[in-house]
Amino acid sequence: MFGNVPQALWKRWCPPDDRNRIDLACRSLLVKEDGGRTVLFETGIGAFFEPKLRDRFGVQESEHVLLRSLAQLGVSPEGVDVIVLSHLHFDHAGGLLVPWQEDQAAALAFPNARYVVGKDAWARAEQPHPRDRASFIPELQGLLEATGRLEVVEGERSATLGDGYRMLYSNGHTPGLMLTRIETPQGPITFMGDLVPGVPWVHLPITMGYDRFPELLIDEKREVLASIVGDEGWCFFTHDASVAAGKPTVDERGRYTIGESLPTLRWA
Repeated sequence: MFGNVPQALWKRWCPPDDRNRIDLACRSLLVKEDGGRTVLFETGIGAFFEPKLRDRFGVQESEHVLLRSLAQLGVSPEGVDVIVLSHLHFDHAGGLLVPWQEDQAAALAFPNARYVVGKDAWARAEQPHPRDRASFIPELQGLLEATGRLEVVEGERSATLGDGYRMLYSNGHTPGLMLTRIETPQGPITFMGDLVPGVPWVHLPITMGYDRFPELLIDEKREVLASIVGDEGWCFFTHDASVAAGKPTVDERGRYTIGESLPTLRWA
């Protein structure tokens, strides 16, 4: 998760367990529009893993936590209208599927949703590289296409989402990683995906070993963070175990940090 950063440094930010694993979230963002539509940004890892893989990756819960969290907010799987996916790696899209059951075929958990994904991210999932093939769920693309409710986006606007949402793209982590800038009464908030998975990665030199092109990612990160700072906007973090959203700042040396932060995000 920290690329070439020495462990002596990164363990101050994220202390590892005895198997050298760190705590990570798989956080989704729920938007309830004034018109009544419910939009979900990503679905986390879900519960599609068989027990052996759940143990390997240290997934702590056997249940589909997202479905439980939505139920606590009064949202059923049938009531989710749109799901936006930054890319299709399993820790961001696995929650699209119902929980694993032995001898049961994979199936979608959100029967009425429209699905939005970027063109290049979709193409990568269709034809993954050997380096990241294991990051994808092979049957997922076919299930999404079969709904007839899939929009593959090219450009900064989605016909499904409409006004109030703008798409940005990054290629340093995976081809066509799609970030979404959402206009809110509290200011714009950008769903950062794996461009900036959490607070430690706001610092420009910090990248992941999973990133395809770390130097390109740093350049992309600088551009996106500069725009967010200029707009006095917010970052939404998918993988930070402690911080859901934060306001980035930049000092006189050009170093980015998070100023105000929120452990949970509940805006009215």
